[in-house]
Amino acid sequence: MKKILLILAGAFLPLLSFAQEEAAKGWDEKINEAFEPIANWWINIVLTSIPLGDGLNLPIVLILLIGGALFFTIAFRFVNIRHFGTAIRVVRGKYDALEGRGPSTTDTVNVVEGDVVHTIKDEGHTGEVSHFQALTSAVSGTVGLGNIAGVAVAIVTGGPGATLWMIVAGLLGMSSKFVECTLGVKYRDIDETGKVYGGPMYYMTKGLRERGMASFGKILAVIYAVLVIGASFGGGNMFQSNQAAAQIITQFNWDSGYSGTLLGVIMAFFVGLVIVGGIKRIGSTTEKIVPFMAGLYILAGLAIIFMNIGDLGPAFSLIFTEAFNAQAVGGGVLGALIVGFQRAAFSNEAGVGSAAIAHSAVKTKYAASEGIVALLEPFIDTVVICTMTALVIIITGNHINPEGLNGVDLTTKAFSTIPNAPYVLTLAIVLFAFSTMITWSYYGTQAWLYLFGKSKSTEMAYKVMFLFFVIIGAASQLDAVINFSDAMILALVFPNMIGLLFLFPNVRGEFVKYLNAIKNIGK
Repeated sequence: MKKILLILAGAFLPLLSFAQEEAAKGWDEKINEAFEPIANWWINIVLTSIPLGDGLNLPIVLILLIGGALFFTIAFRFVNIRHFGTAIRVVRGKYDALEGRGPSTTDTVNVVEGDVVHTIKDEGHTGEVSHFQALTSAVSGTVGLGNIAGVAVAIVTGGPGATLWMIVAGLLGMSSKFVECTLGVKYRDIDETGKVYGGPMYYMTKGLRERGMASFGKILAVIYAVLVIGASFGGGNMFQSNQAAAQIITQFNWDSGYSGTLLGVIMAFFVGLVIVGGIKRIGSTTEKIVPFMAGLYILAGLAIIFMNIGDLGPAFSLIFTEAFNAQAVGGGVLGALIVGFQRAAFSNEAGVGSAAIAHSAVKTKYAASEGIVALLEPFIDTVVICTMTALVIIITGNHINPEGLNGVDLTTKAFSTIPNAPYVLTLAIVLFAFSTMITWSYYGTQAWLYLFGKSKSTEMAYKVMFLFFVIIGAASQLDAVINFSDAMILALVFPNMIGLLFLFPNVRGEFVKYLNAIKNIGK
């Protein structure tokens, strides 16, 4: 540990000096201006839309996401509803006997630098982390600022009715997560030390090769890997550190001079402590952070709701009424639907495929077991946390929004109705940002290793760059760069959904095999 601390300290002190010098030169504004035309071009491609009249446009990527999710829901006979209870039981360990687990020690386990010993007691050729750790790792990548700022954007743009369509999109997205995470485990690679390499890059390459489309699968996989790396630096890194630093500076009225840089160095230091240990340390960290941060945020939201309990019924009534009100803000019913679906897609990433990278590392012999666990993610992210945010905004009357606030500012105002709530929100934002960064560092690492080879030096090169961008994100306002990279997250839908539509029949056999195994327990 001392060695790691010295390496991180030695790396970050020069970066702090560099960032301070460059910030003084206004380099971020110059980069932003130069990059803006490229960012706009890219975003327009990703969000290519079909005009619907009255100024409404339906992004093709949204058709893929929601259409695919609806298709998978029907194809697997509402797995998102029928097997919700099964998912809870798997996470709780009810079916661990199927994995052949029993009392074990670390005597025969390969221990490498960065391993957290208690997380590898079951390590072997079936994965690296538990179902719960895989779930919290993936949830930490999706539960973030989209749940705080994104919901406010949805309400401002599409009205309170957008909340209902966010919930619908979240429920449908559970089926997409089931399919992609089952495939992630089915087609993962595990090396001789038990280290896992998985995600869409692997199920596209191996799965489509089985179907006689090896070249096509390889092309999709490479495109996907490149997009994941870009997304990890932007939406999964710079945007998170930037917003976390901005919230702290605003809340505590700090001087914005070098505060962003200092906060960036601190965040990068703690992110570095976690990511050097790979998925085992990430899983060990997120299994503690995710329940705490989600619980903290939900408790604050519930406190506001109970303080205004008389307005809860009218709030739900408004959500349902506005969802089907042709005169509602943002283009009526269709406008509210489009906005709600789009914000849900940004929030839970169902159909994007990123979560399959984390879930691939699970310890299991049954691919579908992790697919069933993964369907809980959109429910936690969108149905629970996003709905909580929406209710707080509506129940406090902030959806009327005479001041024209948007994003995190509107949510902060809604939470400020109880003493010290803004500080709780600030802590939640920092934790959300931190957990998102450590998970996206793993996504980016896996894509980087897929493209450039599985070696320690290759892996370390990516992680150093990732930590550098944490500092850059906190210290600057590279809006165009961040928007460009953030659009890469949605762009992942195109190669991933194509792969899922070709490979979803392979999920059926894994699903039946696991359900039969459950039925045979105790026979």
